[in-house]
Amino acid sequence: MELKKIVAAFAGTLLMTAATIAHAETELVIATVNNGHMVEMQKHTDAFEKANPDIKLKWVTLEEGVLRSRVTTDIATKGGQFDIMTIGMYEAPIWGKKGWLTELKFSDDYAVDDIFPAVRKGLSAEGKLYAAPFYGESSMIMYRGDLVKKAGLNMPSSPTWDDVEQIVKGIHNPDEGVYGICLRGKPGWGDNMAFITTLANSFGAQWFGMDWKPQLDSPEWEAAVSFYVDLLTKYGPPGSANNSFNEILALINEGKCGMWIDATIAASFVSDPKQSKVADVIEFAQAPSKKTAKGKNWLWAWSLAVPASSKKTAEAMKFLEWATSKDYVNYIGENVGWNNVPTGTRASTYENPKFLEAAKFATAELAAILSANPEDSTFNQSPYVGVQFAAIPEFQSIGVAVGQQMSSALAGKITVKEALAKSQTAADRTMKKAKYY
Repeated sequence: MELKKIVAAFAGTLLMTAATIAHAETELVIATVNNGHMVEMQKHTDAFEKANPDIKLKWVTLEEGVLRSRVTTDIATKGGQFDIMTIGMYEAPIWGKKGWLTELKFSDDYAVDDIFPAVRKGLSAEGKLYAAPFYGESSMIMYRGDLVKKAGLNMPSSPTWDDVEQIVKGIHNPDEGVYGICLRGKPGWGDNMAFITTLANSFGAQWFGMDWKPQLDSPEWEAAVSFYVDLLTKYGPPGSANNSFNEILALINEGKCGMWIDATIAASFVSDPKQSKVADVIEFAQAPSKKTAKGKNWLWAWSLAVPASSKKTAEAMKFLEWATSKDYVNYIGENVGWNNVPTGTRASTYENPKFLEAAKFATAELAAILSANPEDSTFNQSPYVGVQFAAIPEFQSIGVAVGQQMSSALAGKITVKEALAKSQTAADRTMKKAKYY
């Protein structure tokens, strides 16, 4: 009987030890976007977990618009569903100032000063960093150099919208399955409105005047949106009102788009022979200007942040430091390919000869990122910070409402004038409710 008691006690001890070990393992729930570099990061979960055996990662991967909605709702209600959120330069300073995010403090080895100043500043509030950039981006032109050459045309390094229109017209050939241009049309403040705002900026438009009154019924907005709708209607693929980044990426990689103006981060995908059928003929140029070059190309960084509601801050910081470090860039470069590293955040990436040799887009990408100025992005003075958005809490709902109207105009459901009139009314209502005037 004594032996049975000893065995039973030993077995109980083993069970308790196993339970303690299981309890010690921390699961981090990470909300992220379904973009290529984020998907690539998930493939290397084992590398992080092997180095940190007490931490397990659980990914919640969402389409861009759904992600924004989910994380905004969760953090505003202190829902606590996520330990790490993928957010951008719009959310980070606003949410940080509200106390919704944990301030990030890294070791010296992390080299915070290596992050581009404009990116670092855009993810901070009152001098405190609230999100770590995984990859940064501006916007630029990606185009089929073979088609432009065949048409006897030339793409300037910094073209105007008139140049673009002429080239698009010359390379448009739907009978052979090639559309002149593909642009975002899917509604959302970070979808179609990211592109349309930069277009409008170049035409001399702005979201708000110095009195904070919306300017969406201005002649500049009408000229810009009319140009956009006309260009895509004549030279874009059918169903453009439903297309965003991933849909257009698939089209261009199949050789169906002659030109695409979008995030610089796409350059690594469209120039990768493993992903694109036309990788060898893709070339790059700066975003077009019209009345001004101010605000013609956006600035953004998909970044990782820790909500204040998380109870696993120490573990979350370990992951943030790993995923957004110089070491991670080098790890991807050596194990996946230097053409595939997350770019747009660190100066050291553009000083790496291996990256510069592999990435034919590096020079154009860096020029676009360094030229974007969120503090001076409109022809006339504006009261807000931001290139493709206005960094105020109310912008998200305004941008969504306006994005719906722009998509309807592109689909031919309403006129541009009607779309802008409805947009102006919605924006005016929101700003008055928020007591801006």
